[in-house]
Amino acid sequence: MEPLLVLTHCPDEETANRIALAAVEARLAACVSIQPCVQSIYRWQGKVESAVEAPLLMKTTSVAYAALEALIRENHPYDVPEIIALPITRGLPAYLNWLADETIE
Repeated sequence: MEPLLVLTHCPDEETANRIALAAVEARLAACVSIQPCVQSIYRWQGKVESAVEAPLLMKTTSVAYAALEALIRENHPYDVPEIIALPITRGLPAYLNWLADETIE
């Protein structure tokens, strides 16, 4: 079991709350932190775009990742949502044990 931090951005707080709640209820993430909205500037289909988005920090495991990715894709309105998984290489052992205990095996 490898702990992961999964990042995504949502177009609004309603979408962020829906995805966060679904991920925790399904035990695909032990915790999801909904961050304050940020301004994102990016290139999409050849044009520079700007949008206000709500970032999500999702704490999960490598075992749950595929199902979490599928849940995000199913509930996200973007054609290509940002879904980035970063390995958690260190952390408080008690927290990492809790994270593993609260996600699917």
